[in-house]
Amino acid sequence: MVNAGAMSGSGNLMDFLDEPFPDVGTYEDFHTIDWLREKSRDTDRHRKITSKSKESIWEFIKSLLDAWSGWVVMLLIGLLAGTLAGVIDLAVDWMTDLKEGVCLSAFWYSHEQCCWTSNETTFEDRDKCPLWQKWSELLVNQSEGASAYILNYLMYILWALLFAFLAVSLVRVFAPYACGSGIPEIKTILSGFIIRGYLGKWTLLIKTVTLVLVVSSGLSLGKEGPLVHVACCCGNFFSSLFSKYSKNEGKRREVLSAAAAAGVSVAFGAPIGGVLFSLEEVSYYFPLKTLWRSFFAALVAAFTLRSINPFGNSRLVLFYVEYHTPWYMAELFPFILLGVFGGLWGTLFIRCNIAWCRRRKTTKLGKYPVLEVIAVTAITAIIAYPNPYTRRSTSELISELFNDCGALESSQLCDYINDPNMTRPVDDIPDRPAGVGVYTAMWQLALALIFKIVITIFTFGMKIPSGLFIPSMAVGAMAGRMVGIGVEQLAYHHHDWIIFRNWCRPGADCVTPGLYAMVGAAACLGGVTRMTVSLVVIMFELTGGLEYIVPLMAAAVTSKWVADAFGKEGIYEAHIHLNGYPFLDVKDEFTHRTLATDVMRPRRGEPPLSVLTQDSMTVEDVETLIKETDYNGFPVVVSRDSERLIGFAQRRELILAIKNARQRQEGIVSNSIMYFTEEPPELPANSPHPLKLRRVLNLSPFTVTDHTPMETVVDIFRKLGLRQCLVTRSGRLLGIITKKDVLRHMAQMANQDPESIMFN
Repeated sequence: MVNAGAMSGSGNLMDFLDEPFPDVGTYEDFHTIDWLREKSRDTDRHRKITSKSKESIWEFIKSLLDAWSGWVVMLLIGLLAGTLAGVIDLAVDWMTDLKEGVCLSAFWYSHEQCCWTSNETTFEDRDKCPLWQKWSELLVNQSEGASAYILNYLMYILWALLFAFLAVSLVRVFAPYACGSGIPEIKTILSGFIIRGYLGKWTLLIKTVTLVLVVSSGLSLGKEGPLVHVACCCGNFFSSLFSKYSKNEGKRREVLSAAAAAGVSVAFGAPIGGVLFSLEEVSYYFPLKTLWRSFFAALVAAFTLRSINPFGNSRLVLFYVEYHTPWYMAELFPFILLGVFGGLWGTLFIRCNIAWCRRRKTTKLGKYPVLEVIAVTAITAIIAYPNPYTRRSTSELISELFNDCGALESSQLCDYINDPNMTRPVDDIPDRPAGVGVYTAMWQLALALIFKIVITIFTFGMKIPSGLFIPSMAVGAMAGRMVGIGVEQLAYHHHDWIIFRNWCRPGADCVTPGLYAMVGAAACLGGVTRMTVSLVVIMFELTGGLEYIVPLMAAAVTSKWVADAFGKEGIYEAHIHLNGYPFLDVKDEFTHRTLATDVMRPRRGEPPLSVLTQDSMTVEDVETLIKETDYNGFPVVVSRDSERLIGFAQRRELILAIKNARQRQEGIVSNSIMYFTEEPPELPANSPHPLKLRRVLNLSPFTVTDHTPMETVVDIFRKLGLRQCLVTRSGRLLGIITKKDVLRHMAQMANQDPESIMFN
């Protein structure tokens, strides 16, 4: 609340502008919000509504509407996020298949939909139907042979390049913030940072359209991370419709936390995993009320997606699996090995990707984003097409790797040598020796694994929407499936070994390779993101494999331990630091024995702190001070001699108050005295009207003494979400510590470059 006043001619004090004027309490771009102030403003607003509700029926109804507005926003977020996710899934399906061919009956049908509607499709040839034609059949009427293969190859590359070029051009021209995963920036925004336009309507529109294009182009990226960004854009849009959220940045962040949960809910069909993801990975401030609302938003989003049924299997998930065999204790050893692989892959990926992104920022490479995307897409398409496991979409690949080999499976991975005398039920097929197809699949998977590991490093971080969940899971699933087949064959050929003897008799179905793929996927995703609880819940919601929680937990914990041994940062934290955002991670520990006096400014040899006095500065003095400095606010002291602290005034609110006073109050000139006290100072008779700015003043700024340990100061900044903290000794002002100072000090103590923290 900002107010200003003046002495009227008769000597009576007149406070002008009782209601706040526009832009008060808002923040500038790339600045941090003051959580304490936002909280107290919301408490005041709530108190006012409660007291008014007793006055009349209309005010009571208004108070009920205010109480329900949070749930209404959650409902709207869930509906829009679920609808967008369904549309994206359907469009990706169609456009991915468009690279290989087209449906003659209706060009908007994907391959699967096209063959569903065909009456001429047999079960054996369910992938071949006359209505679906590859480009070679359509253009030169040939389906086999070298010329047909080359034509299909060229069409695949051309479509991929077209999709990628369209995506990068749209991002570049209309919404530069639509690139990347979005999760590092959302984590920063939820910690209280302002990035205007990052969650805007243009970003929402362009990210939704380009996400379809880039996933369809076959690049090694997923749509799951960007869907969190899309859901948060929906949250921001609906927040702006309700003044309770639009005028309070702290309350807005509660909505965004719930929107992030809805985003993961529709990305994986995992509502509970989404809530846990928001709590564990994204949110900074997560009160119990937000937990319930996140749960509701995730539920509505999942329900909406289920209504659209984009996968055509009446389920929320693409990777639904049913395994018929339990797991055995001896299998924990390969599961833990997969966890180790996941941790090592996570470390390798983060280091290489950050090194490449830093190179992109500091060299000429960053000036040609379109060229970079085109080059990476061309390389991806050229190498991916010959290998059937990299040609198809990554989601389909993971789905196949997770699958158990039933009697009806036509996949190469299920090409086992059957015993002609087998008369067992279809569900329980015993372990069999691997056939030619399995060995072919193994070396193709090995090549695909190497390709995925390398290409993902260069793809993540380009100027297009790019998620990391699906490529990480693909790497883990390929490694896991190969390990699973290895263990299965070992158990079949050496069932008399002591480790197999107890649980794997000849003719029994002992090992499920698909389970190893699932565990490997969890391990690699955990190694990259350092998620644990939410990861396990997402994985069992994603696959429906509830009884395999222990293997998933073992792999997730192992991958986190191994990755943490090489560095505590996950990929999102690493990108936050790369971009220089002011993010105080709750997980970081500060163990150094420094004091507030070591960090505060001004330091020795620096000019004294810029302060305002309570009743001796003119409007011109204050305007000059604002013009010559770029500080976010100024401490107010009794006088320059005593330096006794009175309060703190925000720069933006001083500017607005002076501007409004000049426009709307007579007698305010450059040499008018400004005062922050209740009573005006004694002034000569002919002096101009003074300007009262008491209401701009925060009378309870957070202060610490100069001997407060920095460990405590860091904790205060984290838990209270402060922008700045004043340092005093016996009531006298000594200096100021801002969030930027704290982050730079922590970087210095960790032997990192303190200048990498760019924003405050």
